[in-house]
Amino acid sequence: MDKIEQVLGYSFKDKSYLKWALTHSSYANEHKKSDMKNNERLEFLGDSVLGLIISEYLYTHYLKQEEGQLTKMRAKIVCEASLGEAARNLGLGEVMLFGRGEELTGGRDRTSILSDAFEAIVAALYLDGGIEAAQVFVLRELRETIESAAVGKLFMDYKTKLQEVIQVKKGNRIRYEIFKEEGPDHAKLFYTHVILNDDVIGTGSGRSKKESEQEAAKEGLKRLGKNGR
Repeated sequence: MDKIEQVLGYSFKDKSYLKWALTHSSYANEHKKSDMKNNERLEFLGDSVLGLIISEYLYTHYLKQEEGQLTKMRAKIVCEASLGEAARNLGLGEVMLFGRGEELTGGRDRTSILSDAFEAIVAALYLDGGIEAAQVFVLRELRETIESAAVGKLFMDYKTKLQEVIQVKKGNRIRYEIFKEEGPDHAKLFYTHVILNDDVIGTGSGRSKKESEQEAAKEGLKRLGKNGR
């Protein structure tokens, strides 16, 4: 835990908050006898704390923006893609606790899981060190995202970027094909191919069709030698 604390720039007084924030539900479900907590409740709290921090920052630093503009900026900053990217930069996926199934299906790099983990970390910081600890972390890690949102230059999603890349060559066409579904309805996992003309250039999985398509597009960009970030 010492290493991730160094990355976060914060030393927890109660280390259990950090472990809790990094525990995925799949791990907790496999260790029910130990009464292990997962990070879903922290994610719930972190979402609100994060929203408050970003809202206050935008309110005090962008005085000429109307309410509607501030709302749009905040939505771009705290969206799943932005938070997932921030979590990747911190390496949260590498230190999270996962169950075997989630581990095998690529949970460590799944955007929705990483986004949730970022929010859980925000809550853990808030509970351990108060709003100031959470605020320092959020504004440091999302600084570039905030600045990009302010000028309308937030990074595009992978599907949009892939579409722009393939359109450079006239006649190129891409399509997404869900080739497998696993699990019960309440926890279904979708698998998607992205196909360029007649060739599969990427494969992705996710808890929703949209997420699996995004992951497939991300892999497609890598296969084409483009940066997916």
